[in-house]
Amino acid sequence: METVVELSGVVAVLSSFPALAGIDLAVQRGEIVLLHGPNGAGKTSVLRVCAGLLPIERGEGSVMGVNLRTQRESVRERVGLLGHSNGLYLELTVAQNVAFWASAVGASSQEVALAMQQMKIDGRLADIKASQLSAGQRRRCALASLMVRRASLWLLDEPHAGLDTAGQDEFDAILRTAVNSGATVIFASHETQRSRSLATRVIRVEGGLISGGES
Repeated sequence: METVVELSGVVAVLSSFPALAGIDLAVQRGEIVLLHGPNGAGKTSVLRVCAGLLPIERGEGSVMGVNLRTQRESVRERVGLLGHSNGLYLELTVAQNVAFWASAVGASSQEVALAMQQMKIDGRLADIKASQLSAGQRRRCALASLMVRRASLWLLDEPHAGLDTAGQDEFDAILRTAVNSGATVIFASHETQRSRSLATRVIRVEGGLISGGES
């Protein structure tokens, strides 16, 4: 089994506060790992460390063999991070937003069209500026943008936020398809019932540490 993420004694600091206080985590290829725990527990910080956005102060970490202490910038092109912010360019249209991220990785126009179709933001919505979308439509656009990045590791912070039940079902199906194609997923969520049914493993984060887990 290939280890995609390996964190050992990782300490990460935000504004002089230890967001992670010596966390240990190993994730294998093809897993869908749910991080759960109270607000401020460190779930988002785990995702940001894995994305190469939050530096490691102490300990060791790697993602897909890339050392997060010395080469964290290079890991970013191989991961897809979706946070609370949708990361959209509000003055661009839906189609332009998705095409922008596609161009960054050389994805084809067919891949763009498929992602937009799967998230139901094609047709009349394609030419609407992101600033004019509802919260749910913006989330769909952000998810389509994530899909075209061809990421090997998906890092998701409350991915179901803003989606109606149908949208959540559609996204879960897309996530499972991605995993079946070789991707790995780590996501944080408060939506317990749905998230547990989606995950292959559940890990509790509290006080910047892994406080327990359940399969």
